[in-house]
Amino acid sequence: MAYFPFFVNLKGKTGLIVGGGKIALHKIEKLILYEPVLEVCAPEILPEITEISGLVLKREPFREEHLNGKNFVIAATDDRELNREISLLCQDRGMPVNAVDDRNYCTFLFPSLVQKGSMTIGICTSGASPTAAQWTRKQIENMIPERFDRILDYLEQQRETVKRIIPDENMRSAVYRKLFAACIEKGAPLNPEEAQMILQDDAFMSATP
Repeated sequence: MAYFPFFVNLKGKTGLIVGGGKIALHKIEKLILYEPVLEVCAPEILPEITEISGLVLKREPFREEHLNGKNFVIAATDDRELNREISLLCQDRGMPVNAVDDRNYCTFLFPSLVQKGSMTIGICTSGASPTAAQWTRKQIENMIPERFDRILDYLEQQRETVKRIIPDENMRSAVYRKLFAACIEKGAPLNPEEAQMILQDDAFMSATP
């Protein structure tokens, strides 16, 4: 069964990572870009994890109380039974939980991620083949222009201007498409003169009262 890709705003959300090894480090590195508040709980924690700023570190064994106040949990220890125990506790509380390498005890999966500025693409094979997900990620990364993050920021900045001068929704959509196509062709954001040529196109301006 395929998994539906919910995209969640993690900024400021509290997450618990149980485990302090390489697997935990890998999950933290994926999550930290999205600005959650992460607590790491394990008797021993890798130096690479301690060097990541903003983490709450608890060098102690997992206890159920660690779940209090958390929005999501990653069970990333090398003890499969402990991971399953954590998963069941989370499910009883209705908390999203990922038990690493144990799909049957996950309520959400970690996708293979392509991240460019404000764009995130998640690739998931429902656990069938992580290798296939990684291959797909590399194909997508090769398709995306180098400065795509700057293009996205630029297009977002243009939205209010376009809304203000072009009230017709269909025409606005056409302008957005034309701005995007011009940016992709250039491989970078447009300069003011280039943008103005598109915004003052007779076809678009004729729709403005």
